[in-house]
Amino acid sequence: MKITVAHTPDADDAFMFYAMTHGKVDSWLEIEHVIEDIETLNRKAFEGEYEVTAISAHAYALLDDRYRILSAGASVGDGYGPVVVAKGSIELEGSKIAVPGKYTTANLLLKLAVGSFKPIEMSFDRIIDAVLNDECDAGLLIHEGQITYGDYNLLCLLDLWEWWEKRCNLPLPLGLNAIRRDLDEEVQREFLRVMRESINYALKNVDEAIGYAMRYSRGLDRERAKKFALMYVNEYTYRMPESVVEALKRLYRMAEENGILKMPKLDILE
Repeated sequence: MKITVAHTPDADDAFMFYAMTHGKVDSWLEIEHVIEDIETLNRKAFEGEYEVTAISAHAYALLDDRYRILSAGASVGDGYGPVVVAKGSIELEGSKIAVPGKYTTANLLLKLAVGSFKPIEMSFDRIIDAVLNDECDAGLLIHEGQITYGDYNLLCLLDLWEWWEKRCNLPLPLGLNAIRRDLDEEVQREFLRVMRESINYALKNVDEAIGYAMRYSRGLDRERAKKFALMYVNEYTYRMPESVVEALKRLYRMAEENGILKMPKLDILE
């Protein structure tokens, strides 16, 4: 059977999917890979365009009728996460803040942390330049921007990991891999097995997988690309633990209490 798997053009996703895309994992599934940025994938998931897709934890709350969460492939912050940066110290409340998409988890966290601000949606890779060029007052950074903003003399005004950790004392769930629930259970479980084996291969063959991931490093040197990939591909990614399940529940509960989302059904394929 042929299925399409969509993921992002980032070093961490390239690292985790390396074995799957390079014939290191055998399967009876015929897997075609599509690469698009996370907000594009969030929006396409509303149409169920891909059988398997990377989506934001935020977006899943609106898609639980169409997709199940895979217990492998999650991107989880633990000691790090999205950051809000600016050229100098400003008050974030009421400011124009560039965000990497309406349905990103980073945007949801910012809504919870700041409340009222003026979001300006743009591609994640434009945000640093938008801040530098005064197109906005501040920018919400995801992906490698979390570790490179200092290169541009930008100031971190809000570390959303720190905000989350003080309130929840749990890992921070950011991205998920989800599979369409209309697929046969056998297909769903076979893909989960392949996903987990691909992650395991990368973690056991880091230098080999990083060699491929460098194609998607967007200017990061090898050491920083490796650092970034291992921030988001780790034991949480290999198998989602109960702490991450509890963190998802907490995130959705907070969003529901703030009138942003309704609590979704957490259907996780183990």
